[in-house]
Amino acid sequence: MIELDHTSKVYHKGHEEVRALDDVCLSVEAGEFMAVRGPSGSGKSTLLLTVGGMVRPTEGRAVVDGQDLYALSSPQRAKLRAEKIGFVFQMFHLVPYLDILENVLLPNLAGARTTPEEAAELLERLQLSERLHHLPAELSAGERQRVAIARALLKRPAIVLADEPTGNLDPDNSAQIMSYLAEFHREGGTVLVVTHAALADQYAQRTVRLAHGHIET
Repeated sequence: MIELDHTSKVYHKGHEEVRALDDVCLSVEAGEFMAVRGPSGSGKSTLLLTVGGMVRPTEGRAVVDGQDLYALSSPQRAKLRAEKIGFVFQMFHLVPYLDILENVLLPNLAGARTTPEEAAELLERLQLSERLHHLPAELSAGERQRVAIARALLKRPAIVLADEPTGNLDPDNSAQIMSYLAEFHREGGTVLVVTHAALADQYAQRTVRLAHGHIET
């Protein structure tokens, strides 16, 4: 389902070269729940955004569902993201002036075809049925992350990519968010979580560690 094939990403800052990813080889099978753990600055977010079709690698390939992402045009990558991938981020990325229901329906702007009724049903499953018309600022951090998960899951993606999804949450809310990702996995979805948190090890089928852009063996 996901493959990084000798993938590197180099950034240039003045005369300095920073290798955020350095010859990474990684495979995630369809229906697998994988965690990539590492400290801040280890390259986790770059890895996830490369898999998500948003950061072009300097070297190597990123393959999702049999397609070499960066051999596709930008519109083709956007179409694949819209159809196949749901994203969950540490900072939630909710639109502050839209209510919760409207935030969850945002993927429709990228071509998803979901209804307000479907969104409301999913939000009820995530214990947010009384918050549909609240703005993000009126919700707790845990509630905002549940909204972000609802937005990612509503279009029924094959893959969920999560970048530090519990980074701003207390232990109880962190466990709840990971349980929702585990439920998506049990229903057949593929999950790739990048995080520094040890909690992910309790939910992932496999954990790999990233340090200085390298997968540790």
